[in-house]
Amino acid sequence: MKYYQCPVPLTVGIKAYTKDCGVPVSCKGSAYLKSLRSVHFPNDIIFQDYVRHGELERIGRFIRAKRVNLDTIYSSGMAAIHEAVLSGNLECVKLLVHYGADIHQRDEEGWTPLHMACSDSFPHIARYLLSLGADRELENDCGQKPADLIDPENKELLELFGLAAND
Repeated sequence: MKYYQCPVPLTVGIKAYTKDCGVPVSCKGSAYLKSLRSVHFPNDIIFQDYVRHGELERIGRFIRAKRVNLDTIYSSGMAAIHEAVLSGNLECVKLLVHYGADIHQRDEEGWTPLHMACSDSFPHIARYLLSLGADRELENDCGQKPADLIDPENKELLELFGLAAND
């Protein structure tokens, strides 16, 4: 990497702020400010964030401590297993199932995790759910089965459901 000298001389520095804004700058003052800024979120919000980001260790700790219920439908309209499927994280889905998440759990619109795996083109998750006995015939509130939501370009999912690819 080459570095070039700036053709115009620049003076860079930090100017001192001279106005007194009433905020103490001492260590005691910073501790006071820190305590004012602490924010607490409900366990469900924290857990949902852990699921979205695939933080498996933290997810396990939350479940083992019984700080969440896996059947809870969050404000997003989905349960934890739906969130895990949408993140495309198979290990997270497996962990939730291990702790008792229902593979037939429905979200607010009647979608099962299998519906979401098919809709969002996650054949590895769909294969796992089917291996556990996920019902491929369940319909969502719009009357769609998981296979109805498969992208025609996704040959792997089409094969998994025994559908002929449109050539």
